[in-house]
Amino acid sequence: MSRSDSVVVTGLGPVTAIGVGREKFAAAIRKGASGKRPITQFATDGYQYNHACEVTEVAALIRPSQDAGRAATFALTGALLALDEAGVTPSEVESNRVAVIIGTCDGEAAEADALARDGITNVNSGAARRFHQPLSQLVASELGWGRAVMADIGNACAAGNYAIGYSLDLIRCGVVDIAVCGGADALSRKLFSGFHRVGTIAPGEVKPFDRNRKGILTGEGAGMVVMERLEHAIALGVEPRVEVAGYGVNSDAGHPVAPDPIRISECIRAAHADAHLEPEQVSLISAHGTGTPLNDRVETKAIRMVFGNPPAVTAVKSMIGHSMGASAAIGAIASAVAMEDSFTPPTIGFSEADDDCDLPVVTNAMTAQAPSVVQNHGFGFGGVNSVLLLSKR
Repeated sequence: MSRSDSVVVTGLGPVTAIGVGREKFAAAIRKGASGKRPITQFATDGYQYNHACEVTEVAALIRPSQDAGRAATFALTGALLALDEAGVTPSEVESNRVAVIIGTCDGEAAEADALARDGITNVNSGAARRFHQPLSQLVASELGWGRAVMADIGNACAAGNYAIGYSLDLIRCGVVDIAVCGGADALSRKLFSGFHRVGTIAPGEVKPFDRNRKGILTGEGAGMVVMERLEHAIALGVEPRVEVAGYGVNSDAGHPVAPDPIRISECIRAAHADAHLEPEQVSLISAHGTGTPLNDRVETKAIRMVFGNPPAVTAVKSMIGHSMGASAAIGAIASAVAMEDSFTPPTIGFSEADDDCDLPVVTNAMTAQAPSVVQNHGFGFGGVNSVLLLSKR
């Protein structure tokens, strides 16, 4: 499937509630691990529910040399893990030929929680500076890439795919040779309270596409990848992992939170066109799959509009929770791992089929099916849609 302008992924850096680093994450999604646990980041007195998918492997996190918050720590950890996998030494890279692009919903909103909790009004305080610092700027600074192309993309829960897609464009257009990109978000009281208030927190397990689905579990973490032109990777003696075949993005802008199946189906078709692929060539869909009644029904309808006979579908949020701006990027990493290791990750927590979600969902246990092309979804509030296509090398 390679073309002369091929862009490949050479490093994977997942930071999740079920594992930090490629090997731990891969082992966890193979066995269908759940990241659900009681919240420890803030007091949950007075809330009906107190569980989420927190990152607990603190010892595995790489601390920035600067004063930084939790989301930036996740992003830097993922970036360094991905660079190590790619065999890239940051100091040996020309910083005017690289990009650091990070998708996020809330950035360091957890630091804003701390400001409010501690009554801090001084905008020059350490906590205030952490709240306002762009994640991409901190990561680029830590890597010594002062002249890098840097951007934080705040396109809600589609942000991780947007960051990868933007990086793909930068590489295709010759602006940069290499990109460190993905998404990062940290669990915050603000985030949890908002979803709790509108009644979308699941009382138990997340159950995407299940008849008894009740909502999401908030999560956190990062999904960072290293992307390069194929020729650049080969020249450096780096083994490509998977190819970034193409992507599509669009917007509904019709309702603050309700997705539009027609616009999502158009986004899927745009991704197929960019990747020069036909629907029948897609062997696995890594769904947005939040586990909310509306989202899963609409996503099913959109898939059915494009695919006469849909391929297998999986939803990794059943394991890692909804990590917001990081979620689509982590889904992309799960897609890459599935292709490299020749398996299809499960959708855990599934117990009863729903006629409104009549998709071939891989339920509760992985299969030995080896996907060759994976379609990764990321949709967000405000009607932002993103679809990424990855193919096996």
